[in-house]
This record gives sequence, C-alpha cells and structure tokens, in this order.
Amino acid sequence: MMPSMTIDADQAIADTRRWVDRAVIGLQLCPFAKAVQVRGQVHYAVHAGDDLDRLAARLLAEAEALRALPADVRDTTLLIVPDALHDFYDFHDFSGRCERLMRRAGHEGELQLASFHPRFQFAGTDEDDIGNFTNRSPHPVLHLLREASIDRAVDAFPNAADIFERNIDTLEALGEGGWAALDVGAGAGGRP
Repeated sequence: MMPSMTIDADQAIADTRRWVDRAVIGLQLCPFAKAVQVRGQVHYAVHAGDDLDRLAARLLAEAEALRALPADVRDTTLLIVPDALHDFYDFHDFSGRCERLMRRAGHEGELQLASFHPRFQFAGTDEDDIGNFTNRSPHPVLHLLREASIDRAVDAFPNAADIFERNIDTLEALGEGGWAALDVGAGAGGRP
C-alpha cells in the first residue's frame, strides 16, 4: 500500500471535472455523459482518507442519496478517492467488494458501479496499451449509475455495443502524445 497523501477536495473535483469535460465528453468516450454534465446532474463527491471500510460505507451512503433523488436532479455520482487505492490491483479488488456490498444493500437492478483509475488496465493488455486510457481518470473514481438511465441512453444511441471499439480507435488515433496534450492528470491545469 502506498503512503497516504492528502489532496484538497476542491482540486480533486476540478481534476475530475476537467477529465470528464476534456476526455470523456471531448473525445466522446461516453456519448451519454454530455447531457447529464450540461444539465448539472452529475454529483461529484470526494472521500478523504484511506480507510477502506469508511470508503465502502461512504459509497453505500452515496448510493442511497442517489436513489433518494429524482434522476432529473441527480442522475449519476462520481465518488473520487484521491487519498487511497493508488495501486490498480488493490482498487480492482476493492471495486469487486463494493459491487457485492451494493447487491447486499438492495441496489441490484437499480444502480451499477463503474470504476476508473489513473493506472487502469484491462485484462490481457500491457500497462502502456493506449486502450487502457478509456478508463484512466486523474484519481480513483467509483461511478454510480442508474440502470434506468443507462437503458434510456442505450435505446437512444444506435450501436451502443460499438462504443468500446470506437473508443479504442479514437485513442489509437490520438496516441499517448495526444492524450498528454489533453492535460487531464491529477493536478493538471492548475488550481480551479
């Protein structure tokens, strides 16, 4: 486990918003993200510290808060974890634990959990494979999504199954230099 480092919550949110705007929306990695971002329906939350039990409890609390609000107020939540889970494999294991906790808490069929990490790596790929950058965020992020919103977005987007392949093509064309030019890493772009 890497030593804990404290990152200001405002900076972590600014980093993550910049990544969403420049990479996720700017490169159209997720064609569903722009509408909820523009309408202010994305909730950005930061979990400070490195206590994983508290983080799991926070995720469950964020899931309850998301379900308690109508989708037109809050459609999705990005829980940013700047002070913990810097090792991708630890993060991956923790994400699996969180999925199990969410099922036990009764969120199955209502919410899905997606994950993003600065060192994200798909199984069977090399660490520096450009395709991994589709899921690389400036800080570890646990993303809560409403299943009903996903279903509506998929119905509205023809060939939704092709998104992953298109994203790989986009990143291969962009290359590592193009990704670096987006300036979407932690602390990039200066203070908010």
